[in-house]
Amino acid sequence: MTNPKISLSELDTPLKVLFTGYLTTVAIGYLFALIQILFTHGMADGKFGLSLDDIVYSYYGNRSGTVLEKKLNGSMKDKATEQERFAIMQWVRDGADEMEYSNQKIDRIIENKCELCHNEGASGIPDFTEFENVKALTHEDEGATFSSLTRVSHIHLFGISFIFMFVGIIFSFSTTASSKYKSIAIGMPYVFLVVDILSWWLTKLSPMFASLVMLAGTGMGLSFAFMWIVSLKEMWFINNPWFCDPDSRCQRSLKVVIGLWFKAIALIGRLIRRDIIPKLFSFLKDSFNWLYNKMK
Repeated sequence: MTNPKISLSELDTPLKVLFTGYLTTVAIGYLFALIQILFTHGMADGKFGLSLDDIVYSYYGNRSGTVLEKKLNGSMKDKATEQERFAIMQWVRDGADEMEYSNQKIDRIIENKCELCHNEGASGIPDFTEFENVKALTHEDEGATFSSLTRVSHIHLFGISFIFMFVGIIFSFSTTASSKYKSIAIGMPYVFLVVDILSWWLTKLSPMFASLVMLAGTGMGLSFAFMWIVSLKEMWFINNPWFCDPDSRCQRSLKVVIGLWFKAIALIGRLIRRDIIPKLFSFLKDSFNWLYNKMK
């Protein structure tokens, strides 16, 4: 006896609305997460837009300057005037003396421009009401700390894996691809997620791994977009009279366009499998050999 198979196009409308609501909300959340990355990591080098330098500065650090200077030239650049930022950076370069902290009225600038967020009630960021916490940021910028990487890693692994679990459950009811390719599509986000987290730690040890962060993040986003588009397409746009009548010219044209789209995806997949994956494994092998030789 074979188990009955339910496809997305055959679901009752309430279930379609439920799944669509979830997919839409998660997609909006994903979009805001990307925007948040642009305004945090994307400003690490002082320029808007995510680059390899941003990744290096965020995880490995900008070893040519202090944490405070990097922030004032990057993500915190708009929080103070140019004169105020110059005064703080000059104080840092002069040795960050506690007495000069008051004499040069740096404490007033910090109080007026920074303590609105950096106070004792804030979570996950330094409390600037204590001088010691400000002083700690006047040392060489070594990027993310191991404690912060541990905290962010477990949050991302738990939270994002749940998102992909529910997106994967919805996508599993699709009929566009065979069971084999659906299994690959469902598994890929988890692979990219683990590689993404691992690449943070590797970049913390060496900036040569920064490109792996961008590669893993891009792969995770493309995996999400693929399952999201296919799921919505099958629920609302295939054989659905609400969109256009079954076997109509509209529906046939849609199937042709979707077929071409999947051929393009398959071509990209073959290129990735043939060219990019071997280069990635070679890159990882050389990188781990470099780490091993460095740690001996």
